[in-house]
Amino acid sequence: MWEIVFIFFVFITLIQGFYHLYFFNRVAYFNPKIKDQSQQHPVSVIVCARDEDENLARNLPGILVQDYSTSHEVIVINDNSTDDTKYVLQELKKTFKTLHVVDLIQEAKHINGKKYPLSIGIKEAKHEVVLLTDADCVPATEHWIRLMQDGYQENTEIVLGYGSYHKKPGLLNKLIRFETFHAGIQYLSYALAGIPYMGVGRNISYKKGLFFRLKGFSSINHIPGGDDDLFVNKAATRHNTEVVLDRDAITLSAPKTTWKEWRNQKLRHYTTAKYYKTKHKFLLGTYSFTQFIFYPLLILTALLYDWRLALAGLALRWLVQGFVFYNAMQKMNEKDLWSWFIFFDLWMVIYYILFLPSLWRKPRRSWD
Repeated sequence: MWEIVFIFFVFITLIQGFYHLYFFNRVAYFNPKIKDQSQQHPVSVIVCARDEDENLARNLPGILVQDYSTSHEVIVINDNSTDDTKYVLQELKKTFKTLHVVDLIQEAKHINGKKYPLSIGIKEAKHEVVLLTDADCVPATEHWIRLMQDGYQENTEIVLGYGSYHKKPGLLNKLIRFETFHAGIQYLSYALAGIPYMGVGRNISYKKGLFFRLKGFSSINHIPGGDDDLFVNKAATRHNTEVVLDRDAITLSAPKTTWKEWRNQKLRHYTTAKYYKTKHKFLLGTYSFTQFIFYPLLILTALLYDWRLALAGLALRWLVQGFVFYNAMQKMNEKDLWSWFIFFDLWMVIYYILFLPSLWRKPRRSWD
């Protein structure tokens, strides 16, 4: 009987190795495609904001001072804000002529989340290439627009970027950034493997024509959230999607500062995963299940079969994982997390227990 447990342990270990070496390795050793000629496209940057006066004052100048000589505009959709958002934007408009503000004064009926203001922003955009981020995000450098639009090839309609969080002291900050890295290495590596399944609204670009050809968010308007991952899940293919992975093209957001706030944020985000395509749910579910079940099988193998074989399997997994994560974290500017990767690997068992119920929970109707 215990031989079966050991065989299952070996099988799970091999599956984990496959994910790291076949998928995640693509991020670890990512090299941009060499273009015959580079072209700078006119770009419309779109930011949706509701009661974001402090974030806009802090972050919007980082978008407005981008080093990009080709035609571009920054559109901010002020979605029924009741704070000083309007006045912050008025002051910024005095200095930055590329800033275009759209004030919404009525709530959209039967459309959840920020899909309506984002749709208005895309409709208002003058240019075919739209680049999206959030009010609480700031580009890591002044080269963000240039690098993200440079991801467009001849047939590209979607460009996926990486959105990270500011580095702060404390364990919670490290856990938030590791979870973000862990999600990022998955959706970016799947896209590089020709199986794109999601993007993040903090750093994503697509063509305006694609958006309207798919009738915008009409098929997911009833779902709170999903304006980024569910739209990409529907629209992205192996032929129309590219990845930009450059430390100068990352966006940075303010992380949650309490465990409760972070938990509530993750519960909202995970409620959209059940709407993914079947093949994506299978791949993601298989990875998560094998990652979760690895340690229980390790303990059973060590106690009831042969501790030396269990230790060998653990060492092999950590060796592969550590090697891939080290290089990927360098690419994604998260290298300070590498020394913690074994702790994070153990933490993920608890993480799945905490957030697995959200896959069946009914989404809450929140703006973000």
